[in-house]
Amino acid sequence: MKTMKAVVLEKITKAEDITISEVAIPAVRPGWVMVKVKAFGLNHSEKLLRLNEIRADYIQKPIIPGIECVGEIVDPSDSGLAVGQKVIALMGGMGRSFYGSYAEYALLPRRIVFPIESSLSWDELGAVPETYFTAWGSLFECLHLTKDDTLLIRGATCALGFAALQIAKALGCKVIATTHKEDKLPLIAEADEAVIDEGKLTGKVRSVTKALDLIGPRNLKDTLTAVGKGGIVCQTGLLGGVYALNGFDPIKDIPNGVYLTGFFSNYPTQQIMDEIFSFLNEKKLIPVTGKVFDFENILEAVTAQDEGSVNGKIVVRL
Repeated sequence: MKTMKAVVLEKITKAEDITISEVAIPAVRPGWVMVKVKAFGLNHSEKLLRLNEIRADYIQKPIIPGIECVGEIVDPSDSGLAVGQKVIALMGGMGRSFYGSYAEYALLPRRIVFPIESSLSWDELGAVPETYFTAWGSLFECLHLTKDDTLLIRGATCALGFAALQIAKALGCKVIATTHKEDKLPLIAEADEAVIDEGKLTGKVRSVTKALDLIGPRNLKDTLTAVGKGGIVCQTGLLGGVYALNGFDPIKDIPNGVYLTGFFSNYPTQQIMDEIFSFLNEKKLIPVTGKVFDFENILEAVTAQDEGSVNGKIVVRL
């Protein structure tokens, strides 16, 4: 029986309890492909899984976590893909309904595996899947961002915020980025305005036409009043630790002529992946990474995630 190294969860697992195990490499079956994982990024979603959600009945246990990866096809099964083809994979139940990416190999449904063309390194590609897909969908599908917009990114000093800032500036629009910590202002120096967010931006920022709110329900009402009439607010993140708005009155709390939307990153497509990589290639953008760890140091990577000691996307290379 062929085996691979992987992180396996069966119960609530703190960072200090993360270990690498030897497990059987899953057998390939029709409709699924085997990917040799070259890199993957860490996501808040996986932290929620190992610290709480692992208890839920709908989580397959034991489970290998990881909702994204980049790598090469080693067994295409009946997919039509080719051995050695460079691919990106994300979402669709990955790391919850079936084994995810914290492993040397990942057996994945063909529908969430997307061929890509890129000269980026594996480390750089590892920062792309979930983060850039979410940033892209939020900015273009939801906010209809153009170069003439003034974009407010609320909570910009996170992996998603950095990606959104990079894309928006490459597009050519004006960007106002916020952080609640003064020592993090240098991290968003690329923005046209870097603003300390003390909880109230209405009246503090001007001429905002689009807003990407990564803080969430905690400050959403204020974001809605911080944009101008005709503006659009996309609520994508939950950095504020509040997950729902009790007593939210859409008629009173959404100003007349302001639009509220949200982005749910569960439906990647080949077309969107092609658009993202075409943009990255055209603009010669290098995806923003915070720190890269070797897989053998996965405990250190997860610990850094829990401690919040890395600014930006944590990538693990294999």
